[in-house]
Amino acid sequence: MIWSDLLRQAAQTLTAAGIEGAPRDARRLAAHVLGIDASRITLIAQDPVAPGLAQLYTQIIDQRARRVPVSHLTGTRQFYGRTFEVTPDVLDPRPETEILIQAALARPWQRLLDLGTGSGCILLTLLAERGPTAFGIGTDLSRAALAVAMRNAGALRLGDHVQFHAGSWLDALPASTAAFDLIVSNPPYITLDEYSVLDPGVGLYEPRLALTDEGDGLAAYRQITSKAPAHLVQGGWLIVEIGPTQGPAVADMFTRIGFETITVTPDFDGRDRVVAGQKPRSALL
Repeated sequence: MIWSDLLRQAAQTLTAAGIEGAPRDARRLAAHVLGIDASRITLIAQDPVAPGLAQLYTQIIDQRARRVPVSHLTGTRQFYGRTFEVTPDVLDPRPETEILIQAALARPWQRLLDLGTGSGCILLTLLAERGPTAFGIGTDLSRAALAVAMRNAGALRLGDHVQFHAGSWLDALPASTAAFDLIVSNPPYITLDEYSVLDPGVGLYEPRLALTDEGDGLAAYRQITSKAPAHLVQGGWLIVEIGPTQGPAVADMFTRIGFETITVTPDFDGRDRVVAGQKPRSALL
């Protein structure tokens, strides 16, 4: 058998399982098995498949057909032009989160806090983009997630520019921690009702703790907005990712803590995705 035949069979298997983008996933997973870039798949399409590789590839395709995420099968995910390690202990980085990255990079800052850092993709991307003078801290309730974030920091050679602390949101910070220019977060915002009908590829394989607050999807924003002002410098920014229906509610929380210049930014599909607000420059908060 040659690779083009095996790829066609794999795509058919994934299509029958209801996997969206089945041919794309078949190619990405073949590239993973072969240890090559996905763009080179066409170059090996007519090559014979070694029996051992055929068996391994078929096993991986069967797992994908059971909705195991591609990132969990390959162990990595691309985000904002960089490769991040991903495990079942962290949320799979998503393209819409790049809206938060763009919003953060549009503001002036050197000292950054990422709440619920997970894989570290937001924190580490921002530090890498801002340059060698930037410094950041990531917090997470999950020590397993922090271990992934630490490995990603090492792989990106950012270990000297970042610290990680285990704990709940801002309570994880040591008492002596200095204030930040920017606080960012992509907290669990899926409601309990929404969680019950999630795609199996998300609900079964990604950490529940990072997806839902087991309630109305707004609990994390209440906690973050209640404590963030005390940890921001005057004129500092708070930027959070939200669910598509949560813009008005989260923006109202920002208003009630006295923040200014509040914006709600849509994602690529025109749905509300990021809320940003600025702590007043005067010492009123």
